[in-house]
Amino acid sequence: MSNNQIIVPLDVADLESAIALVDQLPQVNFWKVGLELFTSSGPKILEVLKSRQKRIFLDLKFHDIPNTVAGACRGAASYGVDLLTIHATAGKDALKAATEAAQEGAAQAGVKPPQLIAITLLTSISSRQLAFDLKVPLELPEYALEMALMAQESGLNGAVCSPQEVAQLRQTCENDFLLVCPGVRPSWADKGDQKRSLTPAQAIQAGADYLVIGRPITAAAQPELAWNQIVEELATVG
Repeated sequence: MSNNQIIVPLDVADLESAIALVDQLPQVNFWKVGLELFTSSGPKILEVLKSRQKRIFLDLKFHDIPNTVAGACRGAASYGVDLLTIHATAGKDALKAATEAAQEGAAQAGVKPPQLIAITLLTSISSRQLAFDLKVPLELPEYALEMALMAQESGLNGAVCSPQEVAQLRQTCENDFLLVCPGVRPSWADKGDQKRSLTPAQAIQAGADYLVIGRPITAAAQPELAWNQIVEELATVG
């Protein structure tokens, strides 16, 4: 288990707060920039992270018609980020357009293209909500698997899934298909709005490549101690 497999979200409202958190946790090498921060600060936070040699998960979850998704991925790829997300439910045409556009955008900017990661189903959604609110007739694990397989067939590099689906996806998808797990919660942390959670060790053992661990670290009274505790717990995982 490498510390580089733990991604910490910069789920804060502004650039100043984001920089303060990065300063507070210098040992974190991989940061997630999501909708809230990117909307408020724009690409400036990406420049800050790149200047500090940090890896970046740009989690904007693009979901639109193929042409618009392609344009967004082309632009996002020029930032030189490591991971970039798109909703699988945008459909095959959008997913294929995204892969081509990301390659183009990176080439034009002279940077390495991001690994495109599909969102299978938000980890805040339960089986009951999938069935009754979204009217999806499939069982949740089957639905997540279908979304991941569609993404893989469309040329994407991986998928985001809850820890509870990762074992099935790992068994079905190829080993080089990245599985990113948010909603990971240490046994000592509050689950909050995460409906399908496992501990970090359980998620890695199930086949996750990356863990996104936010509030247990960033909302802790002492974030550095929380980070160290999680790293120590994962040190024994092969």
